[in-house]
Amino acid sequence: MMNLKLTVASFCLITSVFSAQVKDTLAEKMMVYQLPNGGWGKHNSDKKNVDYALKIDSKLLKIIKANDNNLATIDNNATSKEINALIKAYSVTKNPAYLKSAEKGIQYLLSMQYENGGFPQYFPNKSIYRKQVTYNDNAMINVLTILHHISEEKEGFDAVNSQLKDKSKVALQKGIVCVLKTQVVQKGKLSIWADQYNEVTLVPEKARAFEPMSLATGESVNIVKFLMMQTVTPEIEKSIKSAIQWFKESKIEGYTYNTSRESEKAIRILSKKEGSAVWARFYDIPSNKPVFGDRDGSVKFNYEDVSEERRMGYSWYNEAGTKLIESDFPKWLKKNKISQ
Repeated sequence: MMNLKLTVASFCLITSVFSAQVKDTLAEKMMVYQLPNGGWGKHNSDKKNVDYALKIDSKLLKIIKANDNNLATIDNNATSKEINALIKAYSVTKNPAYLKSAEKGIQYLLSMQYENGGFPQYFPNKSIYRKQVTYNDNAMINVLTILHHISEEKEGFDAVNSQLKDKSKVALQKGIVCVLKTQVVQKGKLSIWADQYNEVTLVPEKARAFEPMSLATGESVNIVKFLMMQTVTPEIEKSIKSAIQWFKESKIEGYTYNTSRESEKAIRILSKKEGSAVWARFYDIPSNKPVFGDRDGSVKFNYEDVSEERRMGYSWYNEAGTKLIESDFPKWLKKNKISQ
């Protein structure tokens, strides 16, 4: 009997050691690129988005080793992408190094949250628009989704230590309060959300020269989807229903927006299509008219007036509101037994 117990114990020990040594190629590279403060940058040494399928970028490695925490960001899925991937790698391999790296990344996210619940695009880098509360490219919503998964112990995040779970629950609720507070009011009615906000006043602000202060449809779709994941409160129900109503009233019917490529050049075309609908990327807050920005900082209300470089180099329309209205919203109503 004793020999059997020893055999079982030995097997468990060997399995544990083996599991700790199992490696995931992408996760290994992510740990190499992690900054001292726990975050990740978004670019390689050629100023392109980091591609973990490529070999280690020696130039970027030198920058990282120089402890440049100012590179840390949640823009372009940076940091949230790595945390999600490391948690997934840990779930498969049980390599504790991946969990430790992910937890360090989560701690970074918690450290960058403002007291008002918002998250800046970069931290600790506060230059230009990087300190603003940022929904652009789903930056803040990516973070809040991670905090949601930690709080609910879903998607492999049940492995995270209890201290981080407790802190994440608090941070999530603060974030939800910020989301509800930043929903823009137009003529006394809740509409949708802007891309970026002043980190103190939570008033919408412009970002890059071609990104005017405005309502942002693509990001707002994902904000609504995030709110649909949460326990329904009167405030959340009102927020979602108001946003859906705005999308219904603001769609541009009879058009589609297609993107194709000719070599390296993107071709973006707004064309008529019966039965289809699009939304402009940005809407002017006072007038609710589609609005477009240009490299020189000018604001235009006619798509054709935008320079060709910006018309072809930026997505000015999207169709994301269609699925939100026709599929996601009815499912949410039914799931929560809410009348329309």
